[in-house]
Amino acid sequence: MSFVLAPILVFGLIILFASFFVVKQETAVIIERFGKLQAVRHSGLHLKLPIIDQIAKRLNLRIQQLDVIIDTKTLDNVFIRMKVSVQYQVIRNQVADAYYRLENPENQITSFVFDVVRAEVPKLKLDDVFVRKDDVANAVKSELQEAMNSYGYDIIKALVTDIDPDEQVKHAMNRINAAEREKTAAEYESEAQRIRIVAVAKAEAESKKLQGQGIADQRREIAKGLEESVRMLNNVDINSHEASALIVVTQHYDTLHSVGANNRSNLVLLPNSPTAASGMLNDLVVAMTTANTVGEANKGKYPPPPKEHEH
Repeated sequence: MSFVLAPILVFGLIILFASFFVVKQETAVIIERFGKLQAVRHSGLHLKLPIIDQIAKRLNLRIQQLDVIIDTKTLDNVFIRMKVSVQYQVIRNQVADAYYRLENPENQITSFVFDVVRAEVPKLKLDDVFVRKDDVANAVKSELQEAMNSYGYDIIKALVTDIDPDEQVKHAMNRINAAEREKTAAEYESEAQRIRIVAVAKAEAESKKLQGQGIADQRREIAKGLEESVRMLNNVDINSHEASALIVVTQHYDTLHSVGANNRSNLVLLPNSPTAASGMLNDLVVAMTTANTVGEANKGKYPPPPKEHEH
């Protein structure tokens, strides 16, 4: 008798354990009875009829990502390879649609991504593809969302994660970028050179101005010294002609001394005879006398300029 009950007891235990099943978190289980949908079970411990009810599929309810690589062409006839990452998820209350209506959801998503990208990218130039990649991603998401919702899938996000032009195009873009930077550097360098030239010119102009003021002050002091020397010589009973001759001779020899003291001076030829100073003085006196005579002769021939009226 015990030999008969033992197999029945074992079979009963097997049937009992087969009646219970566990569904993990973020997972849905499709239960079929004789090939027909019986129920959809979510996380937890569940009971089913053994042998009659079967677990047809365990669906992942977590967000999944599908990477799609697409070769396409831009408006300016540049071939590029794009990588579009689509994040999708099974809608919890449409688990049956997600399982029964689509045999291969990844292939379906890939087909829609190809269709949208190859319709949008040829409208854009290569530079615009990089700038407006979010617009392409939004177009992919919008198209997929509308198509996949009816199949029980929710499109969370679509991202253009990589844009890879042809290798020669990348080299050309790098050369263009380098040339543009060199042009900018040359412009800055030219501007710096201009600023340096202007600064040097301003400094030179200021130097000339100060040099001119120094020369004017020097000549003014020399004139005062000459005037004082003549006055002192007049006080010792030397007439003005003799005083002037003495001053000219003194200045003449001072000049020769200054020229000889400077070892960097060029060759200068100056009259150095004993009568040189007297000759220069006579020439100066003749010139001044002639100027005074002409001035006296022309006095009265020309009316004086009109005086300005004070307001």
